[in-house]
Amino acid sequence: MVNPHNYAVIMAGGIGSRFWPMSRASFPKQFHDILGTGRTLIKMTFDRLAKMTPEENIFVVTNERYRDLVLEQLPGMKADQVLCEPFMRNTAPCIAYANFRIAQRDPKARIVVAPSDHLITDESGFIETLELAIKETSTSKNLVTLGIKPHRPDTGYGYIQFDEDQGTDSDRVMNVKTFTEKPNLELAQSFLDSGDFYWNSGIFIWSLENIQQSFQDHLPEMYELFLSKNDAFGGNDETTAIEQIYGSCENISIDYGIMEKAQNVKVVLSDFGWSDLGTWGSLCTHLDQDDQGNGIVGDCMAYQAVNNVVYGQPNKLVVLQGLNDFIVVDTKDALLICKKSDEQKIKSIVNDLKTSKEENYV
Repeated sequence: MVNPHNYAVIMAGGIGSRFWPMSRASFPKQFHDILGTGRTLIKMTFDRLAKMTPEENIFVVTNERYRDLVLEQLPGMKADQVLCEPFMRNTAPCIAYANFRIAQRDPKARIVVAPSDHLITDESGFIETLELAIKETSTSKNLVTLGIKPHRPDTGYGYIQFDEDQGTDSDRVMNVKTFTEKPNLELAQSFLDSGDFYWNSGIFIWSLENIQQSFQDHLPEMYELFLSKNDAFGGNDETTAIEQIYGSCENISIDYGIMEKAQNVKVVLSDFGWSDLGTWGSLCTHLDQDDQGNGIVGDCMAYQAVNNVVYGQPNKLVVLQGLNDFIVVDTKDALLICKKSDEQKIKSIVNDLKTSKEENYV
């Protein structure tokens, strides 16, 4: 049964530049049907969270320019559930904004915060894990994050080190020892070998009361900025208030700002088919593959072509011959051909386009 005190915050303000040229500032990857399933990533995220949260309790925080896209792709949402940021200020201000809006409706709220562009293949396992995390936040003052069992020494993810928590009745809820940003391959392999490091999913669960207290303790200036405009939230002056807050607000992630400082952080050990779909290479593992290991979206004919990622356009054939371990992405105005081993350079390519005044391609 869906609990009326459950709330969800979907963070949907990113641009997804590592998925260029499909993902653009005008139409980021969360609004694409990137897997070819008939649902966009943000729609898949909304549908998952609606299984444990009343739809009217789901908020999307995004950039003002994406308001109409959100409402178009999530027709069940009302306009006041879309919280629009005037510009990007990372995840801590985004979460603070949602907290103050939720506080107007339900001081007893329990909140799940999730990115809009992640893939989860085992949705029942995901919901079961959320229920365990919500139970933990309901019976303690802890802030909870979900750790994902690593299946390879991935250098594209952050890691959480944990140790056993004797104070809980679940063998999946652990104390957090350390957070580590994206490691090099050697360090990632040592994390995998140790058995006490999980991937950092970027999914958080907490009670409104405890996350608000954490902002007061660890980001007091940010908390006071939002508190000073509290009367404007939900009214005609909200847009002006948010512009003023964001103009003065620190650009900082919730990880740096609170999670790495707080002493009351737990991690739920999880394994529900998660991927942050951060790169074309990570997408390939979730696509149907032909007998040569090519992950393909669209129409493609491959000859002596092995282990490629191909993303084509509707009604346009892509033919590969003799190409191995490449990313091939064809859009209406750009074509990317890149070695899979160099996919981290795609973000640099986007930056080069910006500095060379080719922003119509960004």
